[in-house]
Amino acid sequence: MEKILNYINGQWLESTAAEFVDVINPATQELMGRTPLSPVSELEAAAQAAAAAFPEWRRTPAAERVQYLFKLKFLLEEHFEELSRLITMECGKTLDEARGEMRRAIENVEITCSMPILMQGYNNEDVARGIDEMMIRQPLGVGAAICPFNFPGMIVFWFLPYAIACGNTYIVKPSERVPLTMQRIFQLIEQTGLPKGVVNLVNGAKAAVDGILDNPAIKAVSFVGSSTIAKYVYSRAAANGKRAQCQGGAKNPIVIMPDADMEMTTKIVADSAFGCAGQRCAAASLAITVAEARDPFTEMMCDAAASRTTGYGLDAGIQMGPVITPMSRGRIEELIGTGIAEGASAPVDGRGPKVAGYEQGNFVRPTILVGVQPGSQVARTEIFGPVLGLMHANTLDEAIQMVNANNYGNMACIFTASGAAARRFRTEAEVGDVGINVGIAAPMAYYPFSGYKDSFFGDMHGQGWDAVEFFTHKKVVIERWPKEWSRKF
Repeated sequence: MEKILNYINGQWLESTAAEFVDVINPATQELMGRTPLSPVSELEAAAQAAAAAFPEWRRTPAAERVQYLFKLKFLLEEHFEELSRLITMECGKTLDEARGEMRRAIENVEITCSMPILMQGYNNEDVARGIDEMMIRQPLGVGAAICPFNFPGMIVFWFLPYAIACGNTYIVKPSERVPLTMQRIFQLIEQTGLPKGVVNLVNGAKAAVDGILDNPAIKAVSFVGSSTIAKYVYSRAAANGKRAQCQGGAKNPIVIMPDADMEMTTKIVADSAFGCAGQRCAAASLAITVAEARDPFTEMMCDAAASRTTGYGLDAGIQMGPVITPMSRGRIEELIGTGIAEGASAPVDGRGPKVAGYEQGNFVRPTILVGVQPGSQVARTEIFGPVLGLMHANTLDEAIQMVNANNYGNMACIFTASGAAARRFRTEAEVGDVGINVGIAAPMAYYPFSGYKDSFFGDMHGQGWDAVEFFTHKKVVIERWPKEWSRKF
């Protein structure tokens, strides 16, 4: 069992916490560690260290700052398999899914290595006689990330590398359920030689979160999690004058048109709905069939769900792992029951499975709910598990209306061979990320990870240009240098 430590001002420190959360392998139920629920005083120590490191770090040229990120990129590549296996062990996803997560994390580090270009402002000489005007970017100060359990290696890289490349210092609070991956990543960060206090790691739960939201030294907060907590983080951070970008929950609908390639569509939707055991904010959770697409898609989707191999993600041939905790499993199974009580049928019911060799694991097999009605609880609730609800529309108009009636606005996709239908859908769907014949519309690192309505609270998103905007102030400078002054020199 590994001891879980905080990393503050360049030192690994044992927390003085009186309470702990067990870190349990969700497939094997092995105790991997115990997360200390650090008191606010330890968060304050990290904020103080970050604030003290900021003046010198902001004066470090961007070209020098990114040299540490180049080193980090190579360290992440060198330890790629180790980190991927650790994600699988503490989070539950398959090894291939964990590898995909780490690949996305590294992609963000690569993007931030170009920060000397990304931070460029612009200037104009002689906006009036003898007057020049320019816009420059400057860092905010101390930032902090509050991270979820479902992507323990990736989510922090939507924020941390951008923040420090822009000249800020940073604090990370990982999920108390999955702290080991981030602890290992910080051990690699330490090997880059970053100055003390530039990055800090504090483990904990609500007390640490509130400490981040209330500490006046922290100027910007990034959060990913449920919409309920996203609203809380956003409102409390904003009330304290902080910038905040808070990614909430999702209920991602996928529209299946009659002209879609059903074999390809079924495979892609199955990967979207059941990948990572449905525990991702971009998972397909509702499939809306249009007109005569209903019968062939339903039949093929049920076959795909029933044949998916569930087990421990480190074992060969496994397509889906467990969910994170017994409580999550119970909640998912309860919502499947709710869907059936509301009138849906479950031709593929994943409740209560026993996986040979892992009988105590938190497993729920893929589930299909057919006949989900608009406005029902399962149509509105983020299940966050391997459950796909099937709905039906007679026309594309009706399908788009069903998409837009959703309180969430993270992602929506359409499968079609019609360019006109695709163009209309991408224009009218009220979501931040749109997929055309893809099941996970997760942007590359040089695009923002978007979101509308109850899926996002804030203005600037994670990744790409949005991250640069979020982690910098823009300052406009107007200079007057009369020509007659220049003649003196």
